[in-house]
Amino acid sequence: MRWNILPLPNLGQTRQLAESLNVDTLIAQLLLQRGITDFDQAKNFFRPSLSELHDPFLMTDMDIAVARIESAIENNESILIFGDYDVDGTTAVSLLSTYLKSYHQNVDTYIPDRYGEGYGVSFQGIDYADDNGCSLIIALDCGIKSISHVDYATEKGIDFIICDHHRPGDILPKAVAVLDPKREDCSYPYDELCGCGVGFKLIQALGSRRGQTIDDLVGYLDLVATAIAADIVPMTGENRILARYGLEVINSNPRPGIAALMKSLKKSKFDISDVVFTVAPRINAAGRIRHGQHAVNLLCETNVDIVSQYASEIEQYNIERKGLDKRITQEALSQITDNSETDRFTTVVYQEDWHKGVIGIVASRLIETYYRPTLVFTKSDTKLAASARSVRGFDVYNALEACSEHLEQFGGHMYAAGLTLKEENFNSFKSQFEEVVSQTMPDELREAEITIDAEVNLSELSPKTMRILKQFEPFGPENMTPVFMAKGLQDTGFAKVIGETREHLRLQIRQDRSEAFGAVGFGLAPKIGLVEHKKTFDAVFCLDENEWNGKVDLQLRIKDIR
Repeated sequence: MRWNILPLPNLGQTRQLAESLNVDTLIAQLLLQRGITDFDQAKNFFRPSLSELHDPFLMTDMDIAVARIESAIENNESILIFGDYDVDGTTAVSLLSTYLKSYHQNVDTYIPDRYGEGYGVSFQGIDYADDNGCSLIIALDCGIKSISHVDYATEKGIDFIICDHHRPGDILPKAVAVLDPKREDCSYPYDELCGCGVGFKLIQALGSRRGQTIDDLVGYLDLVATAIAADIVPMTGENRILARYGLEVINSNPRPGIAALMKSLKKSKFDISDVVFTVAPRINAAGRIRHGQHAVNLLCETNVDIVSQYASEIEQYNIERKGLDKRITQEALSQITDNSETDRFTTVVYQEDWHKGVIGIVASRLIETYYRPTLVFTKSDTKLAASARSVRGFDVYNALEACSEHLEQFGGHMYAAGLTLKEENFNSFKSQFEEVVSQTMPDELREAEITIDAEVNLSELSPKTMRILKQFEPFGPENMTPVFMAKGLQDTGFAKVIGETREHLRLQIRQDRSEAFGAVGFGLAPKIGLVEHKKTFDAVFCLDENEWNGKVDLQLRIKDIR
């Protein structure tokens, strides 16, 4: 991997900020790299407040959406809450349905079947609404391109409100209201909300009409924080505020469903990575292996005994998902080497019996071995369906758009997308995708990169440094965990390979005469030859804590060694 050290901020500015905040220059440097230049900005960064959330009525169509929902409640209409089957969609459906049910009972939920209906608003879902007498559908985390579906609903006398965060097409659906901060005609101050975040802005607007303040809605933020963490949206602005307070709810009074999913972690305090690696995969597993409605049932249920049963079922789905993920990844890697496709700009693999629910995860796994934009295809009814994943800095959505003549449908983000095509178009699409990427991806993006915030001496790192770095949380895109580099390191003689699969590295590191730091390098076992026998080496790492038998020590979480 290429090591990229960020340029040092202006020294005078660094010292000035350090003095005004009474912190080390290292902390001031990290703040300046995040665009924080003065005391007031630092105060807002370290102490984000719910009062800083924007007025939800600044979002285009919010007043129309609220008026239509209020009308539905006043006239005792049946409302269907429709959402995607992933974490963002299921948390959004759980959030809005539980809120509306607190004062209106005619509320139903619908999650499309990943295999029978596919992504987004479905005709089957609209038929369900019609069969059950629903006159209003509120779609969350989907719908921005569902033009024909909204027209179909209109023909049946069903109104639509869309709450989405994906990029709109050239034409918006003819819904009663379309809430999407990425609309070109929307001047909402923050456009990086996830789908559940847009849903939260809707209940914030609805609540304001009922005399509720933001404090009355804090209990819903465990769902919002989970969606923000899982959907990999920037951890800035409103997202950071909502995630910060959502984590407080998760640690103090989470809904029973989330508490059940966190139960396996024996920790006194949960952070955003616990949500990413523990809660999110299990919620996703429901939609991948069985049905996303199972996740909604878990997140909405209040009976602890029933929650325990639901959580146990979802845990089994997650175990099944892990097995499929491992097997299909191995089959895909074999396909790449067998077909001599190791030296390409893209990875495009296909096998008709691969499980549609895990191909997105497999695409991410393949990038760990072959670092390039990746598509994993499987058979879906009469068509082929794929999940796309990209490498840092490359917009895979734009690349797919350039190949759209071969596609039936596609949608997504810069780094993740989904698509379908006819089987006879597979080879022509594969060729064009390779050509588009080869012509548009700069050479420097072909190699994995570690961005390093600062070069340090180990003597600069202390428990106080760690206490301040914790206040940078929650971490995520555009506010990543600080990464450091140190040179001239030596292991004190305790380097060893650890873990059930012998993949990881345990070290005891010293620099010159500094105090020794415990260190762990996940997946770095092959590099033990660089550090054993007290060889000198450089390392890139994050500062971490190791809790053992009630004692907490600083440790280095090694990302790379050379």
